[in-house]
Parts: sequence; structure tokens; C-alpha cells
Amino acid sequence: MLLRILNKFTDFSGTKGIRILMYHQVLPKSIAYKNDFIVTVENLEKQFAYIKKNFETVFFKDLEASKQIKNKIILSFDDGYYNNIEYLVPLLEKYQLKATIFIPTEFIQSNIKEGNKIYMDFDDLKSLDSHLIEIALHSHSHRNFSQLSIDESEGELLENMKVLEQNAIPFTKVFAYPYGKFPKDKKLKKEFFAMLERIGIVSALRIGNNIEAYPFKNQYEVNRIDIKYGDSFKVFKWKLKFGKTKL
Repeated sequence: MLLRILNKFTDFSGTKGIRILMYHQVLPKSIAYKNDFIVTVENLEKQFAYIKKNFETVFFKDLEASKQIKNKIILSFDDGYYNNIEYLVPLLEKYQLKATIFIPTEFIQSNIKEGNKIYMDFDDLKSLDSHLIEIALHSHSHRNFSQLSIDESEGELLENMKVLEQNAIPFTKVFAYPYGKFPKDKKLKKEFFAMLERIGIVSALRIGNNIEAYPFKNQYEVNRIDIKYGDSFKVFKWKLKFGKTKL
């Protein structure tokens, strides 16, 4: 068991390995409430300083061109919260790191209609520096894909892409599953993955909490590492090393 873990870690320590971190909201400690979908600005800055010294951030769209880079890492943020533009972007600029933001387009449309500023609007998305931020797909209405038919899932993704295109927002055809869920039935999963391939989805991300290897063994079951509100810096470094806190 230990030998298998060590061999796996050795394989992931070179050019093949890639860590994909999953975040959501970013808020200062003074106003952040305890929630696993939040990381404080203070903790994120400490994490970014460590990443800057030990890893190289890449975009999904550049993975093929980045195959020879050692210690690759992707910083991913789900849902397009407005606090990302307030607190994430300045840290990316400060440390010159890259991040991918996965957008559920109906969230933005509803937010605009209601006059709220919970999520970035389309103008906000267009204003983001493309050298620092990559936009990708998170479905249209953020429904649980394990509970949808193939046709419903396809419609969600096509609408997601259509709305981004209509608003002139460039995006990468990489998809983060809402709630990390997708069909598990063997036959249905095969049909679902065939649909993803047919409509041009390059890869799709679950959670899984494991370090990945690129090229991906299964492009539609790519693992991300969930970074949580309560993670100490020690736990954060452990997750970067092994993907999860329990081996």
C-alpha cells in the first residue's frame, strides 16, 4: 500500500502530474462566515505565495502546450461570484498567477434581472484580463447532472455556450460538473460521455480530491482538490502533496 502511494507520488512529481484546486467565494476574514465554499483573502494570499514559489499555474486551454512544465497547477473558481473580481483578481495580479472561472450563465442572467451584485455580470467577465483569467463552463442553470436525462444535460451545456457566445465572452470548452455530479450508471455514463464528446467538450471535472496526470486517463472524470474554509496552511500543503488529507 505504502509503496503504491509512493510510486504514485513520484509519478505526479514530474511533468506528468497536475493539481487542480477548487475554490468558490473569496472574502476578507472580517466579513467571511464559516462556509466550506469560502476562502478568506488572508488564507488565499498565503496559499498563493506558496504556490508562486513551488508551482506554475496554467490554463486548461494551454495544457497540451504545457506538457513539459514541472509542478503544474490549475486554480479553478466556480460560479463567477462578484467577490472574485474584488478579492481574487488583485491577488492574481500581485502574484502573477492564472485562474479558471467556471460560469453558470443563468445565475448571471437572474442576478442582472434582480439588480443584485452577487455574481459578475457579462461586462465584468469581459473586463477580466485574459492573461490572468480563463472562462469555462459550469452549465446554464447549475442543475445536478446525475438527475438529468442526456437531452436535458446537452441542452444545459449548449445554452451555457450559447449565452457566453451571445455576450462575446471567449471560453474554453472545459466543464465543471455542478455539485461534482454526473451519471453513474454504466450504460448511461457511456452515453453521457459520448454526448460531451459530440458537442465538443474537451474535458469535464468532478471533485475526487486526487492529483491528476496529464494527458488525463479519463477526460470526463478529471479530479479536482477541494480547498475549504477551515483548511489550515498545513492541511493545504498536505492536499497539494497528496490530494486528500487521508491516504
